[in-house]
Amino acid sequence: MTGSTVKLVTELSVAPNAEGLVTASAWLEKNGLEHEVPKDQIRRLDLCLNESIANIISHGGPTASESPVQLHLDLSRNLNAGEISLTVSDGGAAFDPLEHHAKPRPQNLEDAQPGGLGLRMMHEFSDSLNYLYSDGRNQTTFTVRWNDDA
Repeated sequence: MTGSTVKLVTELSVAPNAEGLVTASAWLEKNGLEHEVPKDQIRRLDLCLNESIANIISHGGPTASESPVQLHLDLSRNLNAGEISLTVSDGGAAFDPLEHHAKPRPQNLEDAQPGGLGLRMMHEFSDSLNYLYSDGRNQTTFTVRWNDDA
């Protein structure tokens, strides 16, 4: 790779279901690998993508199931560093992940309860998390950055 900056912007629309989630993950991995995004960074972003779509399916309500999930991938990198952002847009009930507190991590097995850790994972695995509700759609953006010299 040369010292020049590589830039990619691409979009995909998927159904808000398990098949759409599999398609979205494959699309993310393909684009990331084609543009030399480190596999660990792709995995981090894929975890955020999977949690986001799973939450849309489980909690988005009837309007979420009636409209496709739109994905927007924005990648830029140079020889030593990069940034990849994924915006997940859905027509479900408004839900700002920045306003909801992630469930605390259990201190022991007795305190552990199923569910509710997805928000924590999205916050921990992304370097930046942004949210906007516009035109009846949730737009959540996850950003992952890396430095090859580190």
